[in-house]
Order: sequence, then C-alpha cells, then structure tokens
Amino acid sequence: VQLQACGGGLVQAGGSLRLSCSASGRTFSSYDMGWFRQAPGKGREFVAAINWSGSAYYADSVKGRFTISRDNAKNTVYLQIDSLEPEDTADYSCAARPRFRRSGYEKEYDYWGQGTQVTVSS
Repeated sequence: VQLQACGGGLVQAGGSLRLSCSASGRTFSSYDMGWFRQAPGKGREFVAAINWSGSAYYADSVKGRFTISRDNAKNTVYLQIDSLEPEDTADYSCAARPRFRRSGYEKEYDYWGQGTQVTVSS
C-alpha cells in the first residue's frame, strides 16, 4: 500500500483544514487507517483512526475538533480539522494496517505516507 497525504497549509487560529490521504491498491477497504502528527522537537503522536468498518477513534486532545472519515470508492481517508490551535502545528501523516489487529488503533501500522505540514498562526 502506498499512501500520499495532502491538504496541509498555513492557517490562522480558529480556521479549518481538511487533509486527504490517497491509497494505492484494491484492498483499501480492508485496512484500518490512522492519522498521526509530529510537532517540531516532539515525538510522533496518534491523532485519529478509522477502522475498516468505519468506526472512528480519537486522541483525547483532539476530540470534538477533528473528524476522520473514509471513502472506500476513492481509496481516500480524510481528516477534518476545525478550530485550529497553534498547538496543532505539526507534520501530519497517514498510515495503514491490515484489519483485525488486536492492538489499539494508535499502534502497529505497517504502511506510512509522506506527511503534509500544517502550520497554525496565532
């Protein structure tokens, strides 16, 4: 599976962005998909995941502002980010893992895409 994220940019605090992650391959619908971010000088952080059946999971820090969704017909997963805060500034990456993994949705991803930069100005 090859992944490509896009949609990042420079926005003012309070604004919104929608990130997209396109996947190659015919079996996209059988993968759990996740979004992660890495801020300058910090480690990678789980943001959100959506499993193969469409159930969504979020990090506590983004609940209520981030919405993950997927369109299996387009092999794409989205991350809608509302009420952006300067603390959301990071490189955002998408990832995929085969369904039915027993671990939590914040770990054990096999495939990673190139990130897209989100910068939020105050």
